[in-house]
Amino acid sequence: MNAIHDGFGRQGLIRPRNERVLGGVCAGLGRRFGIEPRPARLLFFLVTIVLPGSPIVIYPLLWIMMPTEGQSVTQPSSAPPASVA
Repeated sequence: MNAIHDGFGRQGLIRPRNERVLGGVCAGLGRRFGIEPRPARLLFFLVTIVLPGSPIVIYPLLWIMMPTEGQSVTQPSSAPPASVA
């Protein structure tokens, strides 16, 4: 999952901590493409009307795959490695 978060982060697809309504996906997409959050939400809604079903599936997937702003996904975890017996 870290590789996915890193890839999305390098492309500028990051969910902001502020300007969220639900998960921050539309605000993150709007920020990436230079659109304010409100028009990005309206555009997402219009796409939902034109292509029923698919954006409803895409939104939760993007919510999972897009990292949160300020989230460092490249740092190793602080948990000790599991020993192999």
